[in-house]
Amino acid sequence: MLPLAFTWTEFAQQVTSGLAAGAIYASLALALVLIYQTTNVVNFAQGEMATFTTYIAWTLMHHGLAYWPAFVLTLLIAFGGGVTVERVLIRPVEHRPEIVIVILTIGMFIAINGLDGWIFGPEVKAFDSPFPNRSVVVRGVSISIQDIGTFGVCLGTVVALWLFFRLTTLGLAMRAVAFNPNASRLMGVRVGWMLALGWGFAATLGAVAGLLTEPSQFVLSPTMMQSILIYAFAAAVLGGLESPVGAVISGIALGVFLNLVGQYVGFVTSELRLPVAFAVLLVVLLVKPSGLFGRAAVRKV
Repeated sequence: MLPLAFTWTEFAQQVTSGLAAGAIYASLALALVLIYQTTNVVNFAQGEMATFTTYIAWTLMHHGLAYWPAFVLTLLIAFGGGVTVERVLIRPVEHRPEIVIVILTIGMFIAINGLDGWIFGPEVKAFDSPFPNRSVVVRGVSISIQDIGTFGVCLGTVVALWLFFRLTTLGLAMRAVAFNPNASRLMGVRVGWMLALGWGFAATLGAVAGLLTEPSQFVLSPTMMQSILIYAFAAAVLGGLESPVGAVISGIALGVFLNLVGQYVGFVTSELRLPVAFAVLLVVLLVKPSGLFGRAAVRKV
């Protein structure tokens, strides 16, 4: 039941705030989809990789680098780290059963989480926001510049990646490998390097999510991205694990939906938002198992 104090102004404010959270979910969900398309498994270490790169950004800023130069440098480091992970850890087991890669990513989750605490310490760290701590008023709706900036940077990164895949030869080759690696290999595409670049781009998207999640919390801790990863996984499955567009749309929609539910459904506290997200996911999968934007597999016998 909606509260009696419902106003369209408050509704619009909740939507804009949800768009910012949803953009973060969408970035990480897209990273999960990029990995899934090439390995057919979910990278359970995606959130921990994002946390580690956020710690790198904090270290760079702690040593005097401004936020945005540190942001760009961190994305480059994340890309190189993703490529290295694929070449060093994933490549040797790529032809093994999929459960082997699943176990490997879970091991990476545990290892990176331990490294975060060992290298940077378990205590939370302060993190300045890159955006002004004020709001702008549009038709009576107060919109946080933090939310505008977060949504804009996340969406801009996703659009830039989409243009890369659509308009460049390298992007076309990566799409071909994701669709059919064997046929791509016969056409002369260097499949191994295309897979490595996919991991690099996924790590970059994860870094964007981590760097923009942290200022909204203003603290950095080793467990920062664990709940975000679960929301992103829900968005990826909701949209269809083989649909990058579905991951982005579902991530943004999930952020808005959870914000509205938290505001207007009294018993849904912050602790209950995650079960609500999975309840929605369950209902959708019962109706359409391939996800909202996925395609059902058709087999001829």
